[in-house]
Amino acid sequence: MKYLHPTFTLLVSALFSGALFAQESGDSNREAATVILDETAVKNLRIETIVAEEREFETTVFAIGRIEEIPANRFAISSRISGKTVEVNAFVGDHVKKGQVMVKVESRLPGDPPPIISLKASHDGLVIDSHVRIGQPVDPEAELLDITDRSEMWAIAKIPEQAASGVKIGTKAHIRIPALGGVLIEATVLRYGVTADREAGTIEGIFKIPNPDGRLYPGMRAEFSIVISSRSDVLAVPRASVQGDPTKRVVYVKDFELPNAFVRVPVHLGEQNEEYVEVINGVFPGDDVVTQGSYSLGFAGDGSGISLKEALDAAHGHEHNEDGSELTDDQKENKGSGKTENDQGGGEAQSGLLGSNKALLIYGGIMTLITLLLAQQLWNKRKTTPSA
Repeated sequence: MKYLHPTFTLLVSALFSGALFAQESGDSNREAATVILDETAVKNLRIETIVAEEREFETTVFAIGRIEEIPANRFAISSRISGKTVEVNAFVGDHVKKGQVMVKVESRLPGDPPPIISLKASHDGLVIDSHVRIGQPVDPEAELLDITDRSEMWAIAKIPEQAASGVKIGTKAHIRIPALGGVLIEATVLRYGVTADREAGTIEGIFKIPNPDGRLYPGMRAEFSIVISSRSDVLAVPRASVQGDPTKRVVYVKDFELPNAFVRVPVHLGEQNEEYVEVINGVFPGDDVVTQGSYSLGFAGDGSGISLKEALDAAHGHEHNEDGSELTDDQKENKGSGKTENDQGGGEAQSGLLGSNKALLIYGGIMTLITLLLAQQLWNKRKTTPSA
């Protein structure tokens, strides 16, 4: 017989105690972690869920910036001759087409009447500035109208210097314009700025984005999530789903059998980006995870008027204990014999006591067996040791 190290006895004791604790506390944990609402409460809290699934997870760098005009898309209207303005057909805010007559200038050359020159738009665009009025003298060096083509715009990100090494020409980014309601626009890095901001510790990354409806204006705030790497098959949930303090993160998962019931599940998290958080464990693919309304669920457990027992009774069609556990045979017999709740409670206490005593007996038996094995080993060892 091999010698059993005393550590083995401690290990067996710890495992047995842990199993006993889990058996006794499992049902009560479910009751404490489950929030059950009625239909009205679900509507008032505007509960929404999303199916947790594995996805392409992007590691991003966040930056802020502004929308600016593309310098090459700005044009000026001017006259090649000296004269006087006799007609103005475009004003600030007007959208004009290429070839449209903008201004008419009467020449100073002699004639009866004097020659009139029509100044036309060289490109489609928006009139953003005017320096001309009817009757105003005109000189060739003066700009009369400024026109810009805003069908495309620059989005200029202020990228932190410590993150700039991961950003290359062609790197993808998700751009959010708060003034447009947070709609995401995808673009790639076109070029860099020519200087760095010493005070802010940033460099400029320039993106070209479409603006077909003209809703983007210079100076608008832009938020950038610049993708520096990605991983496939990563289980992730929306950031709005995660609640709790940094040491105890939880999400609420829709119960698979009870209607309008949500279970608070502790989670271990990994990386996060602007939309999603990686879940290392705690949530499984296919779980219905609460997104909108998850914060409110932390305060909605009391006031719904529906207990775990009532919900399980309705779902399964038979009675349960207050903590949601199934009735034992003794409890069912007590129910059938018409005993009072006090009698039943006494029976439950007695049943629990018997269960605890049984567990203690098993534990004592295991420890006794281990002690006998150790004693036998020591006795055999002493017999084989020659006396001095």
